[in-house]
Amino acid sequence: MTMRFDDIRVLSFDCFGTLIDWESGIWAALAPLVARAGGGIGREAALAAFAAAETAAEAADPAPLYASVLAAVHAGLAHAWGVAAAPAADRAFAAAIADWPAFADTAPALRALAARYRLVILSNVDRAGFAATLPKLGVAFDAVLTAEDIGSYKPDPRNFAALLDRVAGFGVGRDGLVHVAQSLFHDHGPANRAGIASVWIDRRAGGAAAGWGATAQPPPGVRYDLRCASLDELAGLVGTGRN
Repeated sequence: MTMRFDDIRVLSFDCFGTLIDWESGIWAALAPLVARAGGGIGREAALAAFAAAETAAEAADPAPLYASVLAAVHAGLAHAWGVAAAPAADRAFAAAIADWPAFADTAPALRALAARYRLVILSNVDRAGFAATLPKLGVAFDAVLTAEDIGSYKPDPRNFAALLDRVAGFGVGRDGLVHVAQSLFHDHGPANRAGIASVWIDRRAGGAAAGWGATAQPPPGVRYDLRCASLDELAGLVGTGRN
């Protein structure tokens, strides 16, 4: 699909999976647990197990901070993989979010986009996790909305209602906003329901064909207005007017 950005004033971004290579970060942080489980668990299987556990935890109780969700997910995976409980290892896994790397194109693309648009973060992380991540992103955001701020986790519609409320404070309505994200499950589905245009940054280059990785499989019928393989591609399209 094509879309025009001439009237867009705000770009909102998912952070983990879109700007931050959370799959590489998660896999690296799971390495000690995988080793304790005997080393027979591959990357894709581990990421799929993470996705199922994280989605279930966030849906069951939106109150805990994301660090607590990560620790609980690690503990659940240890149990499922037959590894003895180790609360210190659970906490170390949660703390490793500070080590998850940014994609190589993230900071340059954000700097280019910031010259033209207001930039907003809408993330399922908590404030401390985002604060540890911000230096890797290379820009100052006009607003940051975390699950801790909102009290729910995407794909809960409250997160996108909060986004619209915050953007309204800039004097920008729904038609002046585009949401940019990797996860069809967490982001594009609820953006569709909220009437917000969206750009899919297809970091796995093919979605279902390559597996869904650390993200839950989306429901049928999820849409997006533009698909890009990278954030750099989006910045290039906007910069050259080919949108």
